[in-house]
Amino acid sequence: MTGDDIAPVDPVSFLAACSPLALAPTQQQIESLEAFEEALYFANQVMNLTRVAREECWLRHFVDSLLIAPLLPERARVLDIGPGPGFPCWPLACCRPDLRVTALDSSGKAMRFLATQPLLNFELIQGRAEERGVREAYDVVTGRALAPLAIQLELSAAPCKVGGAVIPMRTPADEPSVQAADAKALGLELETIHKATLPVLGAERWFPIYRKISATPERYPRTWAEIRRAPLVKP
Repeated sequence: MTGDDIAPVDPVSFLAACSPLALAPTQQQIESLEAFEEALYFANQVMNLTRVAREECWLRHFVDSLLIAPLLPERARVLDIGPGPGFPCWPLACCRPDLRVTALDSSGKAMRFLATQPLLNFELIQGRAEERGVREAYDVVTGRALAPLAIQLELSAAPCKVGGAVIPMRTPADEPSVQAADAKALGLELETIHKATLPVLGAERWFPIYRKISATPERYPRTWAEIRRAPLVKP
């Protein structure tokens, strides 16, 4: 299916897409999403924040971000690593006000844009995950195709609480990486793989749920150069 074939997802069809996710966005939340869309594409004219066409924003950005929502416990503290201009973190914070959502990204322009879109339950931190040093602080750590899976797990494990979960947002193409990643070395255990389908496109999304069963060893995460040179995979 080409971009020209995609039927636009507007606020009305967005509500229908949210129903299977146990979400019922309020009128105020819909208006906030509309304002975010307007701000994103106005800023995109000069900041190059997204390559997604505006007519596909509600589908590829908003609905896609919310596919993970049923996996997030009530009142969870959620860390989104590398969200760029706000995905999945901003739609999650908007449509799940019970969550406390933190966006962590090294991109100054992305953080400057998100600073113009405040929410009461939304926090911004500019920095690199491997350098931040926060450990055992979040109930869920996620990220939308942040990096190859083994790298994403290493960046995500330490900030996650024992008993919490690292839930990368991936696709079926990542199945070999799921099998190869050495999650155990990080204190993680693959619990299950939740699968969801993006409406209209019919694209399958995979959410491998890694339970944090023990504290991540202090040596992880390593420096970015070490992580890139030798991602953690099973021997």
